[in-house]
Amino acid sequence: MPQITILEANKEALIKVKISGGGRCNVTHACFDPLQLAQHYPRGNQELKGAFHLFQSQDTVSWFTQHGVALKTEADGRIFPVSDDSQSIVQCLLKTATDYGIKLYTQAVCSQVKRHEDQRFLVILKSGQTIICDRLVLATGSHPSGYQIARSLGHEIIAPIPSLFSFQVSDSQIHALMGLSVSSAKISLDPKFAKSCQSGSILFTHWGFSGPAVLKLSAWMARELHSCQYQTEFYINWISNDNMEQVYQELRQYKLHAPKRKIANSTQYHLPQRLWCYLLEKSEIDLKKLWTEVGNKQLHLLAQNLTRSSYHLTGKGVFKEEFVTCGGVSLRQVNWKSMESRICPHLYFAGEVLDIDGITGGFNLQSAWTTGYIAGLAISKFS
Repeated sequence: MPQITILEANKEALIKVKISGGGRCNVTHACFDPLQLAQHYPRGNQELKGAFHLFQSQDTVSWFTQHGVALKTEADGRIFPVSDDSQSIVQCLLKTATDYGIKLYTQAVCSQVKRHEDQRFLVILKSGQTIICDRLVLATGSHPSGYQIARSLGHEIIAPIPSLFSFQVSDSQIHALMGLSVSSAKISLDPKFAKSCQSGSILFTHWGFSGPAVLKLSAWMARELHSCQYQTEFYINWISNDNMEQVYQELRQYKLHAPKRKIANSTQYHLPQRLWCYLLEKSEIDLKKLWTEVGNKQLHLLAQNLTRSSYHLTGKGVFKEEFVTCGGVSLRQVNWKSMESRICPHLYFAGEVLDIDGITGGFNLQSAWTTGYIAGLAISKFS
């Protein structure tokens, strides 16, 4: 059996797995149809369609279950270990590596990779140590060193930029609503862009907005937002109804049925009270007024702010420590049946070093499991 060696630049292995899912490790997502699963990836969705037929979410669940890790599926489809502790996943992977006699070296920083005339690789470490191998897998994530190595071996690198980030808004009124959330909202950019509208929960933060809907939009629109330097208008629909005129008529009806009620105390559309009052003020409605004192012009503005409230993006935040990058090794230079380079024989890729990224919910780890599995399977055929 050939010797497998893992070179880990950090002091400990699997740090990104350890911090994923807020320390619980969002192992994968309960989407078990390969074609549907691939639709959750802004970059790489076409290539992953075939890859997921080889190893998809159900295979990930089966693998961890067979290796003694009990998993659970939450209401939103995210899958975690029953322990709610990422250490369960980390220990399982490390134990499996030990069982197979895999050598793991930590703080082994690779500074350069050279190709021998015999098609083998010379891996030069920062410490000065050199390792010769027959086959090499680059699974360096979004670290610049991985891109540098791939480029040195002839590969095109799609410029890496952030994906999965929260929205910064310079508005003290928004910041004052920190902690509020709306479970069924929509956030959008210019409708000329495909996928420019995303649905889900939106959370108010002390810097602006976060939550699944915001993070999904940041992923699908990563390059467009980067190109405008994270300075643009965006819109939020706080209710389930997209028809502004219909909402306006509903507000007029409520005014007729409860004319003497104080508008600030008449929260509509199941919105949090503080958000309702914020939208009233944004619509130039005095919170002390009764419904009968509110004019149609103000009601029309309120309907607009309920269905298409505008905000100005002033910058991007981060999504906890779970940074994700779009960009990386060009997908057309990879054989997706084996993850082997089409440019450099016997070189393989896995994970985020590739120009692949998914939305939040376990999809980024799933693409890592899938590409790693395919690469490992292809290499094993030569042993």
